[in-house]
Amino acid sequence: MIPKTGGDPPALRENHAARKARAAYSTIAVLASFLAMSPVAQGADPAEGRKLAAQCKTCHGLDGIAKIPVAPNLAGESQIYIEKQLKAFRSGKREHEMMSLVAKNLTNQQISDLAAWYQSIEIIAKMPE
Repeated sequence: MIPKTGGDPPALRENHAARKARAAYSTIAVLASFLAMSPVAQGADPAEGRKLAAQCKTCHGLDGIAKIPVAPNLAGESQIYIEKQLKAFRSGKREHEMMSLVAKNLTNQQISDLAAWYQSIEIIAKMPE
């Protein structure tokens, strides 16, 4: 048996320390990305979103319940999802005759506010018997 004289060799200690540092930085980056997506981090204002939703009510309803069969319900939908879709319409990555027109003039703040409004609407589901 070879006796240990000073622990791991210096190269192994440095490699282990570098891996731990990379893992810590990765964890911080993931947490920061989640915080950046939260309504608080973006300063999303559901009350402002409600005002903006007046232009959406013909199809999606002020309450987020669609008024026409081809429009999706937005009430209770994830803020992240709504923001992503509105930004996709705005950029042209996703196309729809009406939504592309509506979204093209929305700012990031307005998109966040709208998404926060629709997310804040509580939906209660009742299962059929």
